[in-house]
Amino acid sequence: MTNLKELPVDKLRFNCDESLLGFETTANVPPLEDMIGQERAVKAVEFGLFTKNQGYNIFISGLVGTGKITYAKSSVSKVAKKESVPDDWCYVNNFENPGQPIAVSLPAGVGSVFRQDMQDLVETLKTDIPKVFSSDDYEQAKTKLVKGFQDKRAFILEEFNHYAEEQGIMPQWSTTGFAGVPINEGKPLTPEEYQKMDKEQRESIEQKLRAVHEKATEIVRRMQHLEREVRDQVKDLDRKIGLFAAGHFIDELKEKYGGYEEVVTYLEAVKQDVVKNINDFKPAQLDEETNPLMLFKRNVQDTIKTKYTVNLLVDNRDCEGAPVIVEINPTYYNLLGRVEYENRMGVVSTDYSMIKPGALHKANGGYLILNARDVLANMGAWEALKRVLKTRKLFIENLGEQYGMLAMASLKPETIPLNVKVILIGNPYIYYLMFNHDEDFRKLFKIHADFDVQMENNPENIKKLAAFISSTVEREHLKHFDKKAVARVVEYSCRLASSQKKLTTRFNEIVELLCEADAWATTESSSIINVSHINKAITEKRNRSNKYEERLQEMYVEGKFLIDTEDKKVGQVNGLAVMAVGEYSFGKPSRITANTYLGKSGVVNIERETKMSGTSHTKGVLILSGYLGEKYAQERPLTLTASLTFEQTYEGVDGDSASSTELYAILSSLSGLPLKQYIAVTGSVNQKGEIQPIGGATQKIEGFFSVCKAKGLNGEQGVMIPHQNVDELTLDDEVVEAVREGKFHIYPVKTIDEGIEILTGVEAGVVNSDGNYPEGSVHHLVNKKLNEYTDTLIKLGKSAEGETKVKV
Repeated sequence: MTNLKELPVDKLRFNCDESLLGFETTANVPPLEDMIGQERAVKAVEFGLFTKNQGYNIFISGLVGTGKITYAKSSVSKVAKKESVPDDWCYVNNFENPGQPIAVSLPAGVGSVFRQDMQDLVETLKTDIPKVFSSDDYEQAKTKLVKGFQDKRAFILEEFNHYAEEQGIMPQWSTTGFAGVPINEGKPLTPEEYQKMDKEQRESIEQKLRAVHEKATEIVRRMQHLEREVRDQVKDLDRKIGLFAAGHFIDELKEKYGGYEEVVTYLEAVKQDVVKNINDFKPAQLDEETNPLMLFKRNVQDTIKTKYTVNLLVDNRDCEGAPVIVEINPTYYNLLGRVEYENRMGVVSTDYSMIKPGALHKANGGYLILNARDVLANMGAWEALKRVLKTRKLFIENLGEQYGMLAMASLKPETIPLNVKVILIGNPYIYYLMFNHDEDFRKLFKIHADFDVQMENNPENIKKLAAFISSTVEREHLKHFDKKAVARVVEYSCRLASSQKKLTTRFNEIVELLCEADAWATTESSSIINVSHINKAITEKRNRSNKYEERLQEMYVEGKFLIDTEDKKVGQVNGLAVMAVGEYSFGKPSRITANTYLGKSGVVNIERETKMSGTSHTKGVLILSGYLGEKYAQERPLTLTASLTFEQTYEGVDGDSASSTELYAILSSLSGLPLKQYIAVTGSVNQKGEIQPIGGATQKIEGFFSVCKAKGLNGEQGVMIPHQNVDELTLDDEVVEAVREGKFHIYPVKTIDEGIEILTGVEAGVVNSDGNYPEGSVHHLVNKKLNEYTDTLIKLGKSAEGETKVKV
């Protein structure tokens, strides 16, 4: 056979050169300030933050633990600090239409001053206006108006009474109106006396009564007119007094906020409303205070402060640069704000002072960071977010009204212009799902920053990883690491990345290792973390998760799972698979057997026939038919039936990583050459017989090694893997040491021919000039067996044809 080289020890894992680190402990390493291993994503985020055009919001995708959220917060905060602080936003009362509060923007910090000024104004008005109305001057002016009315009223009544008496009628006034009584000789005329009069006298009296009544009606109208005049005069006096008391205070504020047109307009509306409702500020009379029916008036006085207060919705006075808001619960109301309600004496009510801001209000003029999954999970949140980003207007609406579920009187606050950059964070699946199924998404989130799970394994990134360890030590208050411990962490990072040429960027798992190593160092009272603590943390973490792996190992040793690690068998080979239990994965050897016999069914996949085969596994088995046809059926038909199965497999089988293993079993069965049971196999194959790479090579090797170790190492055992997977090996110390001592072997192969030679110890064979394979080679024996099948089938066919002719 061809003498194939075994994989040397230095190819089994990446060994970090401690001389690259250049320090003794992480105490001498400056903490990491930049993001490592995500250059493409970092550039995308930087461009997205730089671009201010509409629609250039950012979606950061990546797997859990790659540092997306941490980087988003730090990078956005750096950019935001260099930007200007956005305006404050207030809602004030709309006196003409209270259901539509007015939005007012003021420079950062001015909003809180304006709110305080309005509070002070209300307190001043509530104190000074009652004083003015309690003054002697006001009382004298009011008394003068009232006396003037009374004098005019008395003159009119006296004039009327004189007229009535001239007509022989005694006037009588009551609450129901005027009643005239005829008089005779200065005395009221009784009904009896009136009846005794003749007709002419009675008609004369009635005529005089009608005249007096008409005159009385005219007098009533004149008095009502006088009352209206005096009321208007009193109101005008109150307005003048109120304007005198309140006007100069409001004018002072108008002058102070003269540069803000919206505030000046509002203050003028406040002045007019105060004058219009000046009675609300008047002191209550003694009888009013004790009258229970005046409760409403007292409530009105209590709401004066609310009526003129300023609802400071967004206060940016303490901001340094643009705001950066991280909303951890992005519900509809938490994003867009809400109008709250309260129960007042059994009646639900609200006003503009009960408008509460949402995350978009707080982030307006800055940045908002959201988790994409959380936004999608909350009813109405995603549609609302899209709407405000498209319209660039921020409105507050009741969610029930939005979906037509509830119709009730509510406020409709004035919309606020929106200028915010949204950063969504999620996994790649969510990004591509939204990109493909939501046409608005691609217009609104034009920047995609995709965080990788790997970075290049080079000296620069190794040093950055050491700096990351130093920053973690500082942030988590851990003990410092010596350089050997750091080197071991780098090697562990390679294992997590499943490549010798890569380091993982799933830093969350690195942080877990560092924290656990610190805990083990603490238990040993060590002041510094060394390589033994790292190894202890790795081992203990594995021991917490490998219960099922150990159970399987016991079953292999006890013979409940059939697996041979010695001798040779025909049509039988050990395949390798990977099982995952949560976050822990391990290799699981399985026996694969093949039986070949005369027939025309080709390769029969028993797993497929029992519906236990996945699509990838089925494809891998069908490829075997293509290989066999191309290799052995160029001149004669392929007359073969081969049954394949994974023994003792009771769950589904998927993946094509065992296709080369299955082909070896078929070739062994056809050639009659036994295969080495102490060499396990993994790798897929194409129709040309080329071995293709697979996943989980490290776990598969370690899984078979564990079985061999449990059953006894004999120095011949090993694993065949695709040559493309060599740079992905990150084997643990025990396997590496066994290879170094010659107790275990790893063979990289490129073709089926190389693999069959290792498994059988027989040359595969190459077609010579006459089109035949060398005598005794694997392919010669297989071809010979297939020719025998074909000849037998031809003979059987001729025999059956002869019998048919004799019968005829």
